[in-house]
Amino acid sequence: MIGFTAEEIDQGAPTRAARLKWVVVVDAGLAPGRAANAAICTAAATSRAVEGLLGDDAVDADGGTHPGLPWLGCTVLAADAETLRTVRRKAAARADFFVADMPAAAQHTRVYAEYLDAVKETGADDLDYYAVSIVGPRNPLDKIVGKLPLLG
Repeated sequence: MIGFTAEEIDQGAPTRAARLKWVVVVDAGLAPGRAANAAICTAAATSRAVEGLLGDDAVDADGGTHPGLPWLGCTVLAADAETLRTVRRKAAARADFFVADMPAAAQHTRVYAEYLDAVKETGADDLDYYAVSIVGPRNPLDKIVGKLPLLG
């Protein structure tokens, strides 16, 4: 399992002090709505699977609660389709990384079972990806995504 122990979570420390880093890499060629959807969907899968990502709930001065956000931050980067495929392949090859991806089929089907069937019928090397969310040790992750620009 990839994540943080309770002792590692320090919501008062700078994000760069965290042992793990979180990035989402999105296909730069997508329209803004599709790019946002892909990033959000992979982030949702990541926040469910990686222990300790979300910080405490915030409470405003009126007592209203705002659900916890990622205390270690999340950088959203852009890449062309081929680079995105390479980033995903390199990240998935590491046992100390968590990877959640969105194959293109996810945005081209309206029924989840159809998405599952489309992926099942496509070889791993033939899948196109719209976004990849990765959590892993900072230095190795930086070596994979360090040259990518922020999603603009």
